[in-house]
Amino acid sequence: MPFSLCLDQLKMRPLARAIVSGLLALVLLAPMLGGCALPQVKAEDRLFLDISLNFLGSYTLPAQSFDGEPVGGISAITYDVPRDRLYALSDNRDRPRFYTLIPNALTTATPTLTLESVTYLKDNQGNPYASGEFDPEGMALTPTGTLLISSEGSAQRRIAPAIGEYDLATGQVKTALPLPVRYLPDSVLNPEAPADLASQTQGVQENIGFEALAINVSSGTGGVYEPYRLFVATEGPLLQDLDFAPDIPYKNRLLHYLIDPYQSTLISEHLYEMDLAPSGAVLHGLSEIAVLDQGGHFLALERSFGFQGFAIKLYQLASGGATDISANASLRTPDGTSRPSGISPIRKQIVLDFNAPNAEPDIPLENYEAMTFGPTQPNGTQTLLLMSDDNFSANQTTRLLVFQLSQS
Repeated sequence: MPFSLCLDQLKMRPLARAIVSGLLALVLLAPMLGGCALPQVKAEDRLFLDISLNFLGSYTLPAQSFDGEPVGGISAITYDVPRDRLYALSDNRDRPRFYTLIPNALTTATPTLTLESVTYLKDNQGNPYASGEFDPEGMALTPTGTLLISSEGSAQRRIAPAIGEYDLATGQVKTALPLPVRYLPDSVLNPEAPADLASQTQGVQENIGFEALAINVSSGTGGVYEPYRLFVATEGPLLQDLDFAPDIPYKNRLLHYLIDPYQSTLISEHLYEMDLAPSGAVLHGLSEIAVLDQGGHFLALERSFGFQGFAIKLYQLASGGATDISANASLRTPDGTSRPSGISPIRKQIVLDFNAPNAEPDIPLENYEAMTFGPTQPNGTQTLLLMSDDNFSANQTTRLLVFQLSQS
């Protein structure tokens, strides 16, 4: 008997009858729907944004000097929207500085850059940093037109890592952000402690400290001051987090600050697990991050170098479910596991593997350390800019890459 006739024999109100009729219809249709090829979406995929990159073009900055100093060592870049300028941070320890570059045709296949000026970084007394005192690596332009710049510090020189806010016009530091004690090497905490690497027990390691830095608002917007978020990540693990087993990924830390006019507050820390280092790598670390949205999504640039040359990978990060590890003095595990129990790391999804067999052939493998969002294209899509650090070497170049970033 048809189910509609069965319903006629039941004493139901019209609305209830319609609901039951619909449910029964779904039951009868279920076998047919089961044969349809419905798209299967993994739960992990729902954590990430649907983004894609399209390579637009590149530009090599000619080897040159400016103000009597060689141009190079670019470790971070940030784009000034209102002024249409690109600021490029040089990690030269002798005379730390940033360059102001005039971008041309960044949204096309033939971008170019022109050097406009150089600004030397200064301490809170307005004096240039002494040679070796400051090692700038990360940089971002704030909504109020200042620069946030990180320094790796040096255990061997008894110099603490630092994150400071700098005046864009003069290069002088205005304020310094508080750092947890666990990031400070022994030689910084105790003047009597040995300054050799073999004696270090905690803190950032030599030359792999605060490398990646980004904020979560559009740079250079100006206007009324509003609190914003700052994210800073180490290039490699703190010494107390380092597992020496080669099959355990580096456990880096990402710090999350709230910046407001009255104080800067560390909100949380999260575990960022690196890929395992390629075979023969002598350099392996997280070189830069960029904020994709307000929901905890980032881009992350991992860079390695060794006997096989450079290996570059760009990831999307989802930090929403990551554990706050600010209460963990150490992430080292005595049993050799990858991380302490109960800790969920920041999730990663590959966006672009520069070394993949099907990678864009026109993208040269260089020492890419700098990354920022650039001008918006005429079609409304965002540009993503990457720049390489030539290490002041005649065998390397300062190269700009321009990508179109699309989001569905």
